[in-house]
Amino acid sequence: MAPPVTIAVVGTGSRGNAFSSFAEQYPERAHVVAVADPRVDRRDALADRLGVAADQRFDDWRDLAASPRLADAVIVATPDHEHVGPACRFAELGYHVLLEKPIAPTRAGCVEVIEAVEKAGVILAVCHVMRYTAYTAAVKLVVAEGRLGDLVGVEHLEPVGWWHFAHSYVRGNWRRSDQAGPSILTKCCHDLDWLRYVVGRPAVAVSSRGGLHHFTAASRPVGAADRCLDCAVEPDCPYSAVRLYLGCLGVPQLERWPLSVVTTDLTEPGVRRALRDGQYGRCVYACDNDVADHQVATIEFEGGVTATLTMSAFTPLGRRRTRIMGTRGFLEGDGERLTVTEFVTGHAESIHVIGSGADAGGGHDGGDFGVMGAFVDAVAAGDPSLVRSGPRESLESHLMAFAAERSRLTGLPVDVWD
Repeated sequence: MAPPVTIAVVGTGSRGNAFSSFAEQYPERAHVVAVADPRVDRRDALADRLGVAADQRFDDWRDLAASPRLADAVIVATPDHEHVGPACRFAELGYHVLLEKPIAPTRAGCVEVIEAVEKAGVILAVCHVMRYTAYTAAVKLVVAEGRLGDLVGVEHLEPVGWWHFAHSYVRGNWRRSDQAGPSILTKCCHDLDWLRYVVGRPAVAVSSRGGLHHFTAASRPVGAADRCLDCAVEPDCPYSAVRLYLGCLGVPQLERWPLSVVTTDLTEPGVRRALRDGQYGRCVYACDNDVADHQVATIEFEGGVTATLTMSAFTPLGRRRTRIMGTRGFLEGDGERLTVTEFVTGHAESIHVIGSGADAGGGHDGGDFGVMGAFVDAVAAGDPSLVRSGPRESLESHLMAFAAERSRLTGLPVDVWD
């Protein structure tokens, strides 16, 4: 048996933890040998768990890069605005790169990363985890078998969830387009990539409408305070940080996320201290956020197939919902179950996708471990085709997002590759 692929982890937040836990589950396939993160508590917690030697724990990814090459591959899970530097440098050093999405917050940054990995000749896996779920495999099979005939149109909903949007895109790290990119990129490059994967044709042009509708000072209730702990109207607010984060205590899945992002002290006093002092205790109507909370993008693919993507904060948190319209059939799916209606017979078949639950081999319905497994296998075999989205195809989904944002801001359709 071949030795496990050795991995360095850069960034030990929730995504770095999620992907590196693959090595715990499959030690015969992957072994984490180095960790870099300036947050010593989070870095050492992960390193202790994975058995990383003390002299292979680094405060900064640059210190790791300055050392002799320590691993076959690197997981880059730094904040989005810090993707370009480590991704390009580790590629230059010969590391194969697993890169959390988005590639970068800007179009220029995305292109720089893709060109760097192509020049270095290393394998790149952008974490488009939706390609690796059992649900996606079932949708692809229905399309490939011709049961829908020729594809004509797709409707796709990303129901972000009211509290999730408040957590990540109003109070959290993805709240500002100048720091992390537009929400159609940071939340939906997954979805744009998925649409490209299912349709199977390059995107040509995008039109988009939407904006920041609610999370502004203009929507602030009378009597609201700057922090939820001090607020007289907090009990009646759908976006109460007190209700959300205290409600996570004692629920293991919610303690892992979102609560672990807020504090590592998973006690009521610890949560209250974090809400008093940190960014997650702020009133959603008194933050510095500017990304769209509701946006609709219409994509034209080569050959005339169209798709609409709706991203909205104003939903329950749930799996994506999709309708696919073809000349011989219609597919409707909710992330767990497909219904396929064939026009010749009028018969509607319901397909429950086994293994699509939230505990199916890691997070994102198995997608986290799916992309990690494909990447590790690609590195072990020296075969980049085992990764389901190559560098240029990963870039395409990001260009679609930038085109959508340009269209939203200008009111004009935008060519994807312009």
